Amino acid sequence: MAAAFSTITTSSFFLFLCLTVILFFTLSCFSADPDPLQDICVADLNSTIIINGYPCKPESQVTSDDFFYSGLVKEPSTDNPEGLGVRRGDVQNFPGMNTQGLTVSRVALAPNGIIPLHVHPRASESNFLIKGYVIFGFITTDDILYAKVMKPGELSIIPRGLVHFAVNVGQGKADLLAVFNSQLPGFANIQTNLFNSTPTIPDYILAMNFRVDEKVIAMIKSKFGLNGSLATGTWKDRSL
Repeated sequence: MAAAFSTITTSSFFLFLCLTVILFFTLSCFSADPDPLQDICVADLNSTIIINGYPCKPESQVTSDDFFYSGLVKEPSTDNPEGLGVRRGDVQNFPGMNTQGLTVSRVALAPNGIIPLHVHPRASESNFLIKGYVIFGFITTDDILYAKVMKPGELSIIPRGLVHFAVNVGQGKADLLAVFNSQLPGFANIQTNLFNSTPTIPDYILAMNFRVDEKVIAMIKSKFGLNGSLATGTWKDRSL
């Protein structure tokens, strides 16, 4: 019985993944990236040429393997302070995505796990919840919060560039697909942007912005020092 349930769960995951990829490939108008000017342009990640994106690998070196990616098969680990695991299917991990205007990532959240407040400057985000119960929310430029607890099978949309977050409010682990209309949507963590930038924002400027004493800012910064999990950016590396 358990084996059958596992098979059904795995099959359902890949069905959802296929449908999501097909949707975003066929509706090219959703892409935030420039349209491709050729059929294929597998990213040459080793190139020293700097352009808006990645240069193409010579077609003589392109193989079928460049267009297939198994990086989302294994569930990402959530063994970290945020209870968050991510496996990314962006151009830096899947070079065949180059010029296609698409990223598909698999996200896991432990109970009470959190995706910290952040923005994606180059993409809108659609989330398909496969398992668990997760509250997703985003804030508009008018300071209005839109949030809801999602159930399995539901889809959400996060408009491009808006601050958003997610928290697992269920008793078990949550599993979801995050799809972006950019091959490299970018990730700007609000907390580390403010409290662990290089060079750091002066305490008095942050104190004036938050209307608190500078000692409060210093205390908050200490939470995001080099030993802080959010400060290291390691959550983005948990995809591999």
